Amino acid sequence: MSEPVLRAPDFDKPFLVTTDASERGVGAVLMQEGPDQEFHPVVFLSKKLSEKESNWSVSEKECYAIVYTLEKLRPYVWGWHFHLQTDHAALQWLHTTTGNNKKLIRWNKLSKILI
Repeated sequence: MSEPVLRAPDFDKPFLVTTDASERGVGAVLMQEGPDQEFHPVVFLSKKLSEKESNWSVSEKECYAIVYTLEKLRPYVWGWHFHLQTDHAALQWLHTTTGNNKKLIRWNKLSKILI
């Protein structure tokens, strides 16, 4: 018999949240490091983007992936230490910018509330 695909969460260990976006959807994985020093999935998430959402910029889609994920994973990450990983380096400025993209600024404020 093989090991299960998903692992039960251990709230004594930090989580790793990885997000990504594509033209048509967003996805995420909540993981934790196991005794073998490998990261194992706890939760998988995905969502198909609507036609309107599919027309967003790459940065908006990547940011939405984070916001969507943190909302869905709130029971796992609220009040617990976790690391957030995205492959979209342009989003790093979100925590320090005042910018002019109202959607990204609103999501940035929301993500700070969720974290």
